[in-house]
Amino acid sequence: MTRSTGVSGTSASETSALGASEDRIGDGDGADAPPGAKATVEIDRVAIRFAGDSGDGMQLTGTKFTESTALAGNDLSTFPDFPAEIRAPAGTLAGVSGFQVHFASENIHTPADQPDVLVAMNPAALRANAGDVRSQGMILVNVDTFNKKALDRAGYADDPLPELRDRYRVVEIPLTTLNREALSGLGLGQRDVDRCKNFFALGLLYWLYNRPIEPTERWLASRFEGAVLEANLKVLKAGHAFGETTELFPTSFVVPRAKIDAGVYRNITGNTALSWGIVAAGVQLQRPVFLGAYPITPASDILHELARHRHFGVKTFQAEDEIAAISAAVGAAFAGQLAVATTSGPGFVLKQEALALAVMTELPLVVVDVQRAGPSTGSPTKTEQGDLLLALYGRHSETPLPVLAPGTPGDCFTSMLEAFHLAVKYMTPVVVLSDGYLANSAEPWKIPDVDTLARHPVTLHREAEGFAPYSRNPETLARPWAIPGTPGLEHRIGGLTKEDGSGNVSYDPENHERMVQLRAEKVARIAQDIPPVEVDGPDHGPLLLVSWGGTRGAVTAAVEASRAAGHAVSHVHLRHLNPFPRDLGDVLARFERVLVPELNEGQLALLLRGRYLVPAESVIKQQGQPFKVRELEEAIQRALDGGN
Repeated sequence: MTRSTGVSGTSASETSALGASEDRIGDGDGADAPPGAKATVEIDRVAIRFAGDSGDGMQLTGTKFTESTALAGNDLSTFPDFPAEIRAPAGTLAGVSGFQVHFASENIHTPADQPDVLVAMNPAALRANAGDVRSQGMILVNVDTFNKKALDRAGYADDPLPELRDRYRVVEIPLTTLNREALSGLGLGQRDVDRCKNFFALGLLYWLYNRPIEPTERWLASRFEGAVLEANLKVLKAGHAFGETTELFPTSFVVPRAKIDAGVYRNITGNTALSWGIVAAGVQLQRPVFLGAYPITPASDILHELARHRHFGVKTFQAEDEIAAISAAVGAAFAGQLAVATTSGPGFVLKQEALALAVMTELPLVVVDVQRAGPSTGSPTKTEQGDLLLALYGRHSETPLPVLAPGTPGDCFTSMLEAFHLAVKYMTPVVVLSDGYLANSAEPWKIPDVDTLARHPVTLHREAEGFAPYSRNPETLARPWAIPGTPGLEHRIGGLTKEDGSGNVSYDPENHERMVQLRAEKVARIAQDIPPVEVDGPDHGPLLLVSWGGTRGAVTAAVEASRAAGHAVSHVHLRHLNPFPRDLGDVLARFERVLVPELNEGQLALLLRGRYLVPAESVIKQQGQPFKVRELEEAIQRALDGGN
């Protein structure tokens, strides 16, 4: 199959698909631009999705574009979406990897429901993603890959491009050919040459949206050398030059800088923020950190990142399995370390017995569960919120512990600091529930002034006189943290029921009940450290949405859109899931209807109904994908209209 390079569909001057609004700098034919230069169109936002085979480097391409966008000063939100297979068959739908970045000149909350621009590296990427593109949006296709074999693998009976031209602006680029021509004479094999084509596409998009190219050039220089470095730099610049010289793009686009608080910002993912929060907690509490972990998607990046920070007193232990990982962390907590274990849902299940041991022994331990779709192995790279009830009730008998859930990638940092603070203050394990969406998505994060991070040095118990391992602080009910080897502080510890005070093994029925109640009361008292509920919108009215975890952005955007349409809608986002804020029941009672959007079967809604006897209604999605704003706007409208 042969095809000429070209553009079809919506005309180049129709740019509504590339941003919510626009202000032209020069007209469509470049009349106001300098002689020989193309016109530039100012837009307030755009969402771009890069899609191709798992081996096409789409995650790297999206990451580099995101970094350049952050340095350009835009607010942004990203959504990497990739298959669980290490390398699915090339050219098939199962092997498609995508990366969406939404950036704007104003505050945004989500990666956008629909991309305005799709870069499709092959027919499979086109078929998997074309239906998501906004009507009259732009689709850039690597036309060199549209041969019969590739179309068959993607499941196309016929060439799909003629039909797509009626709905989108389709730009056909012989990307593979252009990339090979740019690298001719470098002496690289064709396979190595073809691996560079993602950077040709990246250079083109840098030109199209006026992104700085220099940060990527510096990154390449720090990562590669010799012919590989030269090749990547050359095609990056070739893609940029192609955009500038080709007649396919009569205009480029500019998204102005966002108005943000002064400070130093960096792009951060949820997993990176969790990792840095762990390091910062060690500095705050002035104790060495021990991580026990077993690699599991999507939590493994935390182990990888922490392993780079040994100079902060962080020890990382990759165990042979999940049980060994948390058991080692429990031992580290007993020895006076700040102990943390990281995992995802399947591994969290395996950790439950050792986590119950930490509850019984009342040791400070933080367990991070980066939730993924399940059950069983499930969909390892897809997001879900199905582990809330597991975190609360998944252990043997009555084993209460605090549960926190960050709401944004940046909030993962703050949540880790809070989790360690609560763990050592109340001498209890703490669970932090992240999710796959937060783990991999990115946002601009204002780097905190280190001097403003309060120091809370841990005071280990060292006084032998009057020591009892289960004597309690009258305010927090925390027992003393006495580490082994301290003279005069020898004591028993383990999983058998303990006698109140002495810690001796006891089978007395009344003592058992008293110890169960003391541990529950200790966790309940954490509510005194939780701030009052913040209501976004009216503090009473016809409808309240309650969100938790990674649904925060989509719910916030949907509520803002509904209020802009004239509806009285309010929103509460919960970071503390056990215990709940003290005034939550009073807040819920002030609204006629309560909607709880969750990526599960309605677990938080169940808890709210049971605890506060309010008719909380679930909005459920279990597709391994985050909520779209549109889905939540529709749910809000149905509720306001009196439907379900």
